[in-house]
Amino acid sequence: MNRSKRIKASVFFLLITLVFINVKGYENFKVAVYARAYEVRQMNDLNWLTPIWDEISRQVHVDKIYLETHRDEIVVDKETMQTAINFFKSRGVKVAGGITLTINEGNMFETFCYSNPEHRQKVKEIVEHTASLFDELILDDFFFTNCKCNLCIEAKGDKSWTQYRLDLLTEVARNIIVGPAKAINPNIKVVIKYPNWYEHFQGCGFNLETEPKIFDGIYTGTETRDAVLSNQHLQQYHGYLIFRYFENIKPKGNGGGWVDTGGMRYLDRYAEQLWLTMFAKAPEITLFDFRQMRYEILDSYRAEWQGDQTSFDFDEMMKPLKLANGELVKPTTVARAAGYTFEKIDKFLGQLGNPVGVKSYRPYHSVGEDFLQTYLGMAGIPMDIVPEFPTEENMILLTETAKFDLEIVEKIKGQLKDGKNVMITSGLLKALEGNGIEDIVELRYTDRKAIVNEFKSGWVNIYKSDVDMIIPQIQYLTNDSWEIISGMDDGLGWPFIHMADYAKGKLYVLVIPENFANLYNLPVEVLTEIKKILTASLPVRLEAPGKVSLFLYDNNTLIVESFLDEEVNIKLVADKNFKTLTNINSGNVLNALEFPKVENRRMPREEDKIFFKSSLKPHSYKVFKMN
Repeated sequence: MNRSKRIKASVFFLLITLVFINVKGYENFKVAVYARAYEVRQMNDLNWLTPIWDEISRQVHVDKIYLETHRDEIVVDKETMQTAINFFKSRGVKVAGGITLTINEGNMFETFCYSNPEHRQKVKEIVEHTASLFDELILDDFFFTNCKCNLCIEAKGDKSWTQYRLDLLTEVARNIIVGPAKAINPNIKVVIKYPNWYEHFQGCGFNLETEPKIFDGIYTGTETRDAVLSNQHLQQYHGYLIFRYFENIKPKGNGGGWVDTGGMRYLDRYAEQLWLTMFAKAPEITLFDFRQMRYEILDSYRAEWQGDQTSFDFDEMMKPLKLANGELVKPTTVARAAGYTFEKIDKFLGQLGNPVGVKSYRPYHSVGEDFLQTYLGMAGIPMDIVPEFPTEENMILLTETAKFDLEIVEKIKGQLKDGKNVMITSGLLKALEGNGIEDIVELRYTDRKAIVNEFKSGWVNIYKSDVDMIIPQIQYLTNDSWEIISGMDDGLGWPFIHMADYAKGKLYVLVIPENFANLYNLPVEVLTEIKKILTASLPVRLEAPGKVSLFLYDNNTLIVESFLDEEVNIKLVADKNFKTLTNINSGNVLNALEFPKVENRRMPREEDKIFFKSSLKPHSYKVFKMN
């Protein structure tokens, strides 16, 4: 299905299904809306506020609203705040305060300078003002600093900018934020909401090591927007994985996920962000923001689309449709799109257990192969990032970020000596050369590159990719270690998946293409080999092309989601004790199939496995229970 047809089909689906109704509360999560100071300062006019809220609350059930007291040096006065608080409480909506610590968000996200005594005093006053009004406050994305004024330069001294800012924001969190808030209101819950760029937090002072212990709770920015149009280029799976990562940092202290409407290149991108947040089992989801909830999706889509508009008939897309009774259906709003999505996922979320995946260790304040786990997640490997080395796991994945743990080689050895397996990426291999990795296996990460589009497995199996990929040429000592998969070019080959024995365990090296997105272009058979190794301890693996993801839970439930623009066939390979696979939403039951009894050299039979076949439509998911 081409892009134009898919967008039109998506529009049609929304218009015929998202009819305004009176919505009820959801059983498995809470919904909040965040209101910026720009809108909150207008809430003393109930003639303005009432019809807006009535329209929103007819379309999506809202349990809580965050009322912002400050943004861009706008401070909402106490009288206006109290009017808004009373309004929402009278409608059964919980209220909490919000603070955005920006001086001018439009000026490259200009934040306060925490080396400046005047700025520190101003922030303290904002916090005290908010704490006097609410029993809960949340800091929106901007409790960081990118200031390099003369005061900061002098205060930094010989420290790196990263270390200076980490230390500074830890001190400010204690003495300017949490301390003053609790002095005003001892019962207040102070929450920090972290944005989506966790790989780079330390550079601007977000401290994932100290702050979750200082604040009463944390909150997760699960917005990913669009990987092409947005400057961050975040992959869709990121919205799920980042919540799980922060939950692992502060177990039971991660209050929810946070999604905005930015960067919709296709219309189901907003809904995808919402349900991926809930797949991660977030207890609450916040919709940013109050003003955007009333946006008509087609109008906002028309305004935001910057591509070849001649490909789309916007006038046709904007025509109202009729219901069976002749009533016209207006273009749906963001609020109703959210409400419809929540109603669908609430029907099955309660049947899912706790999310599980392949553990990947990321030390605090580390960088390297940025966001690589999200690409692997998009390629069908369930991922779970953890801040401590997971010694209890039979298989772990270590990316380049693990080099920040100075004891990482000894920890790898410990796993292998215990009979457990470790997979490292080529980026980590390069970082550990000369730092002890040669005690496990003698490999050389050369400066040479190879352009490959074929992959060899065993003696005769050749799998071809539709695109050329650039990979590093890694050299090894024959018979000391072995190629599992080779990247091939013009009759020459280099390791793509490599294995070395050590003590009672196995060390695997996964070569990462220079362009991480090329992981999606790997042949299904190559992705399958990676999954066989990484997910061996999990009860099921997914065999499918890239951009099809698997979400696993500890009660034998799972979700498979396709981010592709065309229908795709998938295979789920499971332990042999499972006999059926039930679609939780439809009730359809799939019976297990056995691998061919006659082994051939292209598909060795897996004696202890069975499999199920299914398919997925573009940008859709299915929810299953294995029995």
